[in-house]
Amino acid sequence: MAEQPVIIIRRKKKGGHPAHHGGAWKVAYADFVTAMMSFFLLLWLLNVTTSAQRKGIADYFSPAGISKSESGAGGVFGGLSISSTEGGEISDRSPPSAQDATIPTVGQGEEGDEDTKGNGQGGGGKAAKDKNGTTSTETVPKEALSIAAAMKQEEEAFKAAEQTLKQAIMASPELQSFANQIIVDRTPEGLRIQIIDRDKFSMFPSGGAIPYERARDLLLLVGKIIARMPNKISVTGHTDGLPFTIGSGRDNWSLSTERANTSREYLVKAGVPDQNIARVSGLADRDPLVADPKDPRNRRISIVLLRQSLNPVSVPTAESPSAP
Repeated sequence: MAEQPVIIIRRKKKGGHPAHHGGAWKVAYADFVTAMMSFFLLLWLLNVTTSAQRKGIADYFSPAGISKSESGAGGVFGGLSISSTEGGEISDRSPPSAQDATIPTVGQGEEGDEDTKGNGQGGGGKAAKDKNGTTSTETVPKEALSIAAAMKQEEEAFKAAEQTLKQAIMASPELQSFANQIIVDRTPEGLRIQIIDRDKFSMFPSGGAIPYERARDLLLLVGKIIARMPNKISVTGHTDGLPFTIGSGRDNWSLSTERANTSREYLVKAGVPDQNIARVSGLADRDPLVADPKDPRNRRISIVLLRQSLNPVSVPTAESPSAP
């Protein structure tokens, strides 16, 4: 009898959907987004609030919950609110009025005219009793009053010179178009007058120290305006950052100094006493007017009327210098 064949049946397991792993990752992602949103919200609050507002918010979330302020209602903001002032800062008083902003004059104490009672005079008098019980007056040192008067008088003279210079330029048809070439401002040294170059106007040829005709006219005009001022004068030359060619034997230091000295000569020709010239110097490109070293505005001549307020013996008058 023949053997029966062995039949092997191989059954394949059908692939099913994997088991459910839950939604824990969603919760973790939501926590991460919430934390990031809170972080950016914190950064925004730090940027838009003042230190006083941040202190108030910190006091609000303080575990003690007790205000350190003794004013107001005694709450965490001390009776204040974050938006109690226009600037957004916390303040426990209303904005000062014009009367509150009054500055005491010389001889007036914190209580207004308290110092002038009993002596019938102002100007720095302070009532005091001597050993005999009689009332005497302690006056402010004359030197301090002289210096204050000199500073005020000198500032008025500076304003008059500035106004006269502007009017003289506008009155000259040849120089009206160069009104924007002159910058007048105040520095700790004094009144500074700067004549600057622009794209369509240069005081000197490239690499040269002999001014063009219109630049000479500007220097003479400035010289006539400041000739009547008793102040000492400083003249400084400035250049741009473009270097000389190699082998030329010159640099911006020598060029700026030469231009400053030439400007001094024209100021003296205009009537400025030579003994009033206190300093002539060149700074090359070390003190630029604008950041770009190639900008033509960096090429300029600075004329400074030095302050003499600390020397009250000789002070400028407030009389406007006569225009040429």
